Amino acid sequence: MTRVPLPEAFLRLPVAHRALHDRAAGRIENSPAAIRAAVEAGYAIEIDLQISADGVPIVFHDEELDRLTGETGPLNTRTATQLGRIALTGSTDTIPTLSEVLDLIAGRVPLLIEIKDQSLTMGPTDGRLEAATAAALKGYRGEVALMSFNPSSVAHMARLAPDLPRGLTTSAYDPEDWAPLPPATCDRLRDIPDYDATGSSFISHEARDLARPRVAELKAKGAAILCWTIRSPEEEAQARLRADNVTFEGYLAALPA
Repeated sequence: MTRVPLPEAFLRLPVAHRALHDRAAGRIENSPAAIRAAVEAGYAIEIDLQISADGVPIVFHDEELDRLTGETGPLNTRTATQLGRIALTGSTDTIPTLSEVLDLIAGRVPLLIEIKDQSLTMGPTDGRLEAATAAALKGYRGEVALMSFNPSSVAHMARLAPDLPRGLTTSAYDPEDWAPLPPATCDRLRDIPDYDATGSSFISHEARDLARPRVAELKAKGAAILCWTIRSPEEEAQARLRADNVTFEGYLAALPA
């Protein structure tokens, strides 16, 4: 399987986690306001995708609407039109689609897309979100890379969008943090066994676990190493001892001169 290298800009520009969000300023995570702020600042942007009831990729982190809106229940029971009418708490923004976000960015900064696990078990997925994502990205002229914690999603993207760089979002997979994911699944994923099978060219690894030997092994073999989530300049300095770039929030990461 052909690996597509991660473009240099993803290693040069710090990546704003869920865009440049700041609740106090009314910029909610993954919101249009946070997207615009990241573009204006010149950061790369990371976003999350879920799927609507009618099969549209939605830029939203959680499976449930409760934490970020005044609504409750699963996002995937609402259509894209219905979701587009739901305000994000603390903002005048509503929940955007991937296509709307692509229009906002318009190729001005790199976009790192995390496809959220739709199986809830890190197991095989039906491919609906992945196919809809590939369709939305067709013809987009900006720099894009795709990733997921679920190797099945990355494998789908290798088939559906073989020309786009793809990688795995990876973790220490502490079973206490990942419950109810079975400990056996955590044990398997912790060693990043699917890197080659998915044709990945990068990982985005949990920052506090960057010392794991497997990370160094992949880097030595040519993998680009991103990490999540950095929340201070001090954490960033430590992470950069091992990672090629950082995904940050809660402060303004330094841009290259």
